[in-house]
Amino acid sequence: MNKRITLLKAIVFSLIIIIPIEGFSWGVTGHRVVAEIAQNHLSRKAKKEIKKLLGNETLAEWANWPDFIKSDTTKTWKHTSTWHYVNMPGGLQEEEFIVKLKSQAGNNLYNQILVLKNQIADRSLSIEQRKTALVFLIHMVGDLHQPLHIGHEEDLGGNRIKVTWFDEPTNIHAVWDEKLVDFQQYSYTEYATILNRTTREQRESWQNTSLEKWFYESYIIADKIYAQTPDGAKLKYRYNYIFENDLNTQLLKGGIRLAKILNEVFQ
Repeated sequence: MNKRITLLKAIVFSLIIIIPIEGFSWGVTGHRVVAEIAQNHLSRKAKKEIKKLLGNETLAEWANWPDFIKSDTTKTWKHTSTWHYVNMPGGLQEEEFIVKLKSQAGNNLYNQILVLKNQIADRSLSIEQRKTALVFLIHMVGDLHQPLHIGHEEDLGGNRIKVTWFDEPTNIHAVWDEKLVDFQQYSYTEYATILNRTTREQRESWQNTSLEKWFYESYIIADKIYAQTPDGAKLKYRYNYIFENDLNTQLLKGGIRLAKILNEVFQ
């Protein structure tokens, strides 16, 4: 299993230069930003245990692997495609949202995060199995903080809402996956360094709320995005002005909360 993961990682990294990433969550840079921020807030114990699974590789190096394997023609990982999102109707109040979130059937972003946490902590599983669970969890906490991964089923999380980004035809899911992130013109390490300026109080306030609350926060931003991004919208500088703070806050929260989960799993 470990050899298969290593080989497939090499293949998909070579494929990524020729396969468009438009359907990927947060894009390559965004996921690495979340992972890099998390790396900087790991406990000593978590770092030690993660090294047993990833060796000398960082969280950021693996952050995009669950998207890259979508290029795998063997369909080995096809069953994981629904792990990246959860569909929710708009306009729900928090209590109603949480009830609906918990009651959804099938493997989705919410219930799979819970499964992965348990798998990482389960020492009866093999190193390879726990490593795979860790890699998916790194990625999926990032997915959780990309608002349109808690989007509407009818438009596939904004994929069917066509817009232009500086006159380039695209859709609002792709804008949030990569266009807005790349517009900031930072490498992932630069971006993580710029965002990673928090107080202990701020970190604790973000970490010490429930997983369901984290989903609801993303959902509220998704509703805001839907309201301000109609089909056919022409998006330029003003769109970045409106949403830059939401974008940066979600990336930062994603990293801080990923660190919290990993510190708990490996305590």
